[in-house]
Amino acid sequence: MRLDPFGGYNRGVRRGERMIGKRLAQYEILDKEKHRQVRVKTGYGAALGDAVMYVMTYPMEFRDIQSCYPILFTKDPNTGGFFAAALMGFEADQNLFLRDDRWDAHYVPAMIQRQPFLIATRGEGDNADPAVSVDLDHPRVSQDDGEALFDSEGGPSEFLNQKIAVLDKLHRGLQHSNGFIDALLRHELLEQVTLDLAFHDGAKQTLQGFYTIAEEQLYQLKGDALELLNQAGYLQPIFMAVASLSRVRDIIERRNQLRV
Repeated sequence: MRLDPFGGYNRGVRRGERMIGKRLAQYEILDKEKHRQVRVKTGYGAALGDAVMYVMTYPMEFRDIQSCYPILFTKDPNTGGFFAAALMGFEADQNLFLRDDRWDAHYVPAMIQRQPFLIATRGEGDNADPAVSVDLDHPRVSQDDGEALFDSEGGPSEFLNQKIAVLDKLHRGLQHSNGFIDALLRHELLEQVTLDLAFHDGAKQTLQGFYTIAEEQLYQLKGDALELLNQAGYLQPIFMAVASLSRVRDIIERRNQLRV
């Protein structure tokens, strides 16, 4: 699994600390006895950890993502590996889709939906099993407010089952994403992009460190290469990523509205 800088997806973590953005996270495998009193706050807001510029996404999510957000690619600062990202702002800690305590878009990225959980593994080697891990230092985690994780009999609550479903979708999606990124690199379909932004208040900004689909290279691919991409299920998300760039204008308009 790859790890993104804003709410990582980690395989092999059983308990321990990990940097998430500027915050030190404390993950523990969920236990019905130890964590019976843990609750998770719902809703959205900067105070709940949602003020992030972008989050990791994956090809199986592109159809939903491209309806709201530009899809760019960037590098994991820890590994140097590429991953797809849904852009939500133009600077660190800026999420232009937050409106007080609500999310102002019809689709919320899975990496936001799954907070404050991730999938870890219990056991070693061939005996390792997936397990739900919770970040006890996440601002959504509380002992007093929010949704319970377990019912009166110690079974997972409906809320927790919903989060487990999101985690399962992420697990499968990110596995598929590895091959997708490898295919983009193999066919040289990623190119660096610099976005020069101008806003209504006269401010200007240059956004760097991102990559897009290299359209000229894509259109030069021959039949066999295109067929292989199509058979692998990669061709459609490639074109979705290209089409999503029109959403940059939408985010610029959101930024303009903030300064009116």
